[in-house]
Amino acid sequence: MTDTVAPQCPIHSSTRQLLAMKDALKPLKTAVVHPVDVYSLIGAIASAKEGLIDPVLVGPRDKIEAVAKQEGIDLSPYTIVATEHSHAAAETAVKMARDGKVEALMKGKLHTDELMEAVIEKENGLRTGRRMSHVFILDVPNYPKPLFLTDAAINIRPTLMEKKDIVQNAIDLFCILGFGTPKVAILSALEMVTESIPSTLEAAALCKMAERGQITGGILDGPLAFDNAVSKESAEIKGIISEVAGDADILVVPDIESGNMLYKQNRFLTGCDGAGIVLGARVPIILTSRAGNSETRQASSALALAYVRNREKLGIKS
Repeated sequence: MTDTVAPQCPIHSSTRQLLAMKDALKPLKTAVVHPVDVYSLIGAIASAKEGLIDPVLVGPRDKIEAVAKQEGIDLSPYTIVATEHSHAAAETAVKMARDGKVEALMKGKLHTDELMEAVIEKENGLRTGRRMSHVFILDVPNYPKPLFLTDAAINIRPTLMEKKDIVQNAIDLFCILGFGTPKVAILSALEMVTESIPSTLEAAALCKMAERGQITGGILDGPLAFDNAVSKESAEIKGIISEVAGDADILVVPDIESGNMLYKQNRFLTGCDGAGIVLGARVPIILTSRAGNSETRQASSALALAYVRNREKLGIKS
């Protein structure tokens, strides 16, 4: 994920909706992993002040306190769990989650793979029976509703069965948030199945898996090109008859390269607002850019909070 700061943007509809949910919900006990820079520490404290999280700051005490002093942040209301370095912070935070001491993790100033290495560790990590994947919720200008985008941050070249879990994670998030039944577009370069483009074959297979009950809770169609997925006019011109085409709620990309570029294109060229978390582990992981602004971190915290508390209401366990 990029370290460049994206343009500041207003808080849009889905983010407002997520933030509005927080008033009736208990803040999420969250281990903030290695918050040793301005962006991650301010983002965590801002989320705490909004009543979204109850942060436990995990990392080198001297570095955390130095940033707090520089920014005039009072750390006295918050717990610091001291570690020597970022790797130890990741391992400590994961252990806290595994032991039930925290309900979520938030990435601070460390690389995604360093945090995820501790999360996916076979003996001491946070694995479940489900493949882990990342979901963004984006408020894109000129689209009438929020767009869920997956997976643009975790899985590099997912297999068909890994994509099955990626799709199911996104559907589950959509449903748990109370948004209804999602229309899921499985993206490729074009809408026709062709042997020369493997992602079209996998898209067709995923749709058949949904028909046979291997993926549940959503309406799938694919392969669909991006324009077919979000533009009714484009779908009509190409003669595509589909419940999903032109009205997608969830976009499933072929691989991390296409997903990451699609996310950043929207983020930097349109200034769209967004939130994102990793699903499929024992606890959600609030995973933003190391230079993500405070608004993005608050929105992602609100997303994690709504997800966890709604799961509790529905009696869903990891």
